[in-house]
This record gives sequence, structure tokens and C-alpha cells, in this order.
Amino acid sequence: MTRTGSSTGPHDVPTAAQLVAAVRDFLETDVLPAVEGRTRFHTRVAINVLGMVEREIELGPAQAEEHAARLAALGVADDAELAAAVRDGRLADDHALVTALEQAVRAKLEVANPAHLDS
Repeated sequence: MTRTGSSTGPHDVPTAAQLVAAVRDFLETDVLPAVEGRTRFHTRVAINVLGMVEREIELGPAQAEEHAARLAALGVADDAELAAAVRDGRLADDHALVTALEQAVRAKLEVANPAHLDS
């Protein structure tokens, strides 16, 4: 959920996501072409990190709600409890569990590197 025009919170525009996007764009268009070697590599890393931050700001709140709902449907409160329940055999190895785990991985990839979802 990105705010465009009006602010619903205590902060004005630009939003955090817009600021991150502006820095990422600056690094990509102005800095990256002007640097070489180690600095170029670190600039690419910074660009990728800022892309992840942008996606987490945009997608994170909805993903967190969806993840919490999936966990609740499995009868666990958080990831640690899910891992313990799987490890202890308290959860059936069924479609609901597999789907919940697949959706959790998909959400992580949507933020970390959505290109992996296309392959």
C-alpha cells in the first residue's frame, strides 16, 4: 500500500518508499555508470538492497497479515511454533501445510528477488 498524494500519517510526502526509490534511481543512473571495480560491485549491492527495502515497504504489511492468517489456520502463533510443530510431528504433512510453506517462501522471494519467481 503506497501513499501517493495525501498523507494519512504524521509524515508528509515523499514517503519512505519514494525516498528509497529516489536513492536507488540515483545510484543506478548516476553513480553506477561512473564507477568501476569494487565500488561498482558495492553500488550494485546497494541498488539491490534498496530494491528489497522498497518491495518490503510496499508488500510487507499485506504479506504479514496473510502469513499470520495462514499460521492461525494451522493452529500456530508464529514461525518458531510452526517449526516446532513440524519438527515434533504435531502437524499433518498435508496440502494445507505445504501450501502455507510455499506461500511463505513466495512472499520472501517477492521481496528478496522476484526474478526467481519467473524462472
